[in-house]
Amino acid sequence: MIENVKLRRTLTTLACVLVSGFIQGYTIQVFMAPTKLVASGFTGVAMLLNALTEYTAHPISISFGIVLLNVPTAFMCYKNIGPRFTFYSLLQVMISSVVLKLFYFEPLFQDAILNVIFGGVANAFAAVLALKGNASTGGTDFIALYFSNRYNKSFWDYVFGFNALIIIIFGFTQGWLYAGYSIVFQFICTKTIQTFHTRYDRLTVQIITQETEAVLEAYTKNFLHGITCTDSYGGYSRRPFTTMITVVSSYEVDDVIRKVSDADPNVIINTFKTENFVGGFYIPPMD
Repeated sequence: MIENVKLRRTLTTLACVLVSGFIQGYTIQVFMAPTKLVASGFTGVAMLLNALTEYTAHPISISFGIVLLNVPTAFMCYKNIGPRFTFYSLLQVMISSVVLKLFYFEPLFQDAILNVIFGGVANAFAAVLALKGNASTGGTDFIALYFSNRYNKSFWDYVFGFNALIIIIFGFTQGWLYAGYSIVFQFICTKTIQTFHTRYDRLTVQIITQETEAVLEAYTKNFLHGITCTDSYGGYSRRPFTTMITVVSSYEVDDVIRKVSDADPNVIINTFKTENFVGGFYIPPMD
């Protein structure tokens, strides 16, 4: 049973990463390059390097720039982020680079606004797919996750500042019209990711059970978040119960429900979104 779960998880991750890498490479060729849009993160840096060296004796291709920037960063961060997450993120980066190198796709639209809108959604969809597979599109994700996990605070504001710097440089070198298009593109991309990806949302899980020790054993063996237990009493059954409350990440909640239900088939579980959480919160590695 455990082996089947691991195999299914691996196949799901592989499928997400493969499709994500293909979509990202396709998006760069079909929507971004024709409109001279610059992406966020290291992909944006690679596109900027390509634009700056396009007419030199040794132009830096986007595919080569993506690999050149991502590989050293991944090796620097893999111990803190997790080897599995790092491996599949690098695989996604490699696939998008191969697509850019080996394939050529004709642009779908001549209109810049359509390229901005469809490109932003497609690029976000590629990122969400990778994240759903417990990977990423690499780049500044590695750096932000490394510092977020190490210091237990968000570093995405610094990533935003880095992306803003890329657009400013892009504006000075390629023109402010294209920089403006890139800002709208990144805004659409960011909002789409926030809509479909809820990895960092936190949920309160309320567990009511008579099999206290079995449920606690199943929970504490598989999860490192704290859990509070209180004695309770059934209003109709007049039987004693234990009520447990814990707060977990949204991507962990299905695993919690499954483990607890296996320990007590008659358990009652209620989940609801945690709007505000104060205190230490364990952030598991990305594996």
